[in-house]
Amino acid sequence: MLEIEVVIDENFDETTNKFVVEKSVKVRLEHSLVSVSKWEAIWEISFLNNKEMTQEQTVSYLKMMILNEDLPPEIFSKLVENHIPEINEYIAAKQTASTVPSGPNASQDREIITSELIYYWMISLGIPMECQHWHLKRLLMLVRIVNFKNDPKTTKMSHKDRRALNKARQKQFNTRG
Repeated sequence: MLEIEVVIDENFDETTNKFVVEKSVKVRLEHSLVSVSKWEAIWEISFLNNKEMTQEQTVSYLKMMILNEDLPPEIFSKLVENHIPEINEYIAAKQTASTVPSGPNASQDREIITSELIYYWMISLGIPMECQHWHLKRLLMLVRIVNFKNDPKTTKMSHKDRRALNKARQKQFNTRG
């Protein structure tokens, strides 16, 4: 989550030659699957595959990211006017140290990714619904990791698991004969 202090009103103090904040509001923003889902419900296009958003679509997404209730009406214009680079940096942040190997065996599928598809991945992979509030890139990395770890071609059985499997097979063999 990103928290931004947005100045609503400030005055110039001539005795100190500095601007003094009279009123400000802390705005909480979240780039998450929930935000994307709300945006896609309005625009009816894929957020993740949309390379060039219009200004109206961008502003709409910023509104979907806001978690605060009952913000003063003038807050949004101040937020857009003064904090776009910080918000864009937050959206672009990786938010994870994890990686998943890619190479010649990696899928080159170019499926259109929508919020519903991501929800499907979460459900089919057993990812808890509370993860829908994570930073979107972190959630997508979790999806990639679970897929990678569930792929029998990429995971090797541990010695402990191999021993347990062999023991179970031996037990099964011994009970037959």
